Amino acid sequence: TKYAHSFLPAVTTEVKAARKSRPMTQELENASMWPMGLCVFCGLPAAGKTTMVRALRDSLKQHKGWLCIHLAYDDLIPLEAFSQSETSSEEAGQHSLASNWKFYRHELLLYLEHFLQALLKECHYLPPPKRTEVTWKNFVFCLKEQGLISLGEDIPSCQHLINITTLRPTYFILDDNFYYRSMRYEVYQLARKYSLGFCQLFLDCQVEVCLQRNCQRTHPLLEETIRAMAQKLEVPNSEKYTWEQNTLILKSTEHTLEDNFQVLSLLSAALENPVKPLEENTEFKVMWSHFKTDKF
Repeated sequence: TKYAHSFLPAVTTEVKAARKSRPMTQELENASMWPMGLCVFCGLPAAGKTTMVRALRDSLKQHKGWLCIHLAYDDLIPLEAFSQSETSSEEAGQHSLASNWKFYRHELLLYLEHFLQALLKECHYLPPPKRTEVTWKNFVFCLKEQGLISLGEDIPSCQHLINITTLRPTYFILDDNFYYRSMRYEVYQLARKYSLGFCQLFLDCQVEVCLQRNCQRTHPLLEETIRAMAQKLEVPNSEKYTWEQNTLILKSTEHTLEDNFQVLSLLSAALENPVKPLEENTEFKVMWSHFKTDKF
């Protein structure tokens, strides 16, 4: 593919263009030579996202030699965030559930950025000053399990060595519902801040199919929660929102080999064209002010 032969020059060209408009930090300097991206894998609960992400991760590692870090929010966020108080009304319970999820979702993005900074600065991974212990432990375990960090000799136990040594294509795949556009835009902002690739995979699945699969889960969500989420779902729209242009919509029950080719093309294109850091931008400020509502 084009990516295999021309990726590094393409990345360097994009970042050099960005240098003219803003000073290059150490993180951006290193990112300019590292093919790295953020992929939002979104869709309703029980649509089959996690199963598909695992298959994609294994396939990219085996056939392309890429490194894919799977961040499954269901495994990282504490179970209490999914629980609705038995004493609260349905409306109050849904609001509490939304608030809890929003808090933990923002916290995970901070942990991810903290890891990106350590990775790009080539230093040890330290705990952030503000953290929730359960979520932090889950995040560290997730990185350890995938071989990204480890405890080293002659360093404090709270510090971790980063085990990534080669500049091979690297993707962080964020696996969650992301049913509001504002949720996905926060990940895009992170990609833009560090000049990373950004793309979205939306797994389209009928609500009734999701409800059937949800019943088979160890910790199923309430049916009302999934139906409410389906009503609020904002499907990616690349025609209206230019930052969503690197998006592919997949049918949950109709995934084919052609889809695999399209997914690879999308991921490659996003790495070849990382998001450029921007100066103050009126268009984005106006859009973000619209997102800053009670949505979560």
